[in-house]
Amino acid sequence: MRVAVLSSGGKDSAAAWWWAQCKGWDVVALVTVNITGGDSWMFQIPGTHLVEHQASIAQVPWIQVETPGVQDEEISDLESVLATLDIDGIVSGALRSDYQKSRLERMSERLNIRSWTPLWHQSSLEHMRGLVSNGFEVMLTSVSCEGLDASWLGTVLTNESLALLEEKSLEYRFNVDGEGGEYETLVIAGPHLAGRLDVQGEVVWQGTRGTFEFTEVKPVPSD
Repeated sequence: MRVAVLSSGGKDSAAAWWWAQCKGWDVVALVTVNITGGDSWMFQIPGTHLVEHQASIAQVPWIQVETPGVQDEEISDLESVLATLDIDGIVSGALRSDYQKSRLERMSERLNIRSWTPLWHQSSLEHMRGLVSNGFEVMLTSVSCEGLDASWLGTVLTNESLALLEEKSLEYRFNVDGEGGEYETLVIAGPHLAGRLDVQGEVVWQGTRGTFEFTEVKPVPSD
């Protein structure tokens, strides 16, 4: 099976990528939607350019799709690029967005390919625990909800920090998996990568939300 993985560089697309690898499928490309406008109906915005470094470690071609993020244009821009690839389907990390899943499925039908969403409706907590226990190094790159302050930016989740995140999610009533946009992530290492990203950066805090701005990103292949 030849597939393209839709990747933002974050935890969900990383888990979907690994799922495809475990199936023994040929991941022929990582496809990243780069939003050039201020917002998107479907896709993550911050840090997506860093997928290029993940792709270089994995020795997988990286394809960037630029789109302004207009509702009716972002899926058609993605479709135009996917139409040029020799693939049997796409794999994405959609968790609970019916809007995202249905639009990807309709696009795939038009292209006569399949759309796989292996994480669909997984338990939020079990998903997060599975990432950590399977060796995914998930770094928080932005936070934008009550209960998550500047100290979380640049944090890589461990069993201990995930337990604290669980406590905060219960106390402040946010989604522990960040599905509501409470935070965004970058995966700097994991079972899907033959190496890791060595990253440096600084915290930019804006009172109630903030981002981890990368100043240096170096792909480090495994020995």
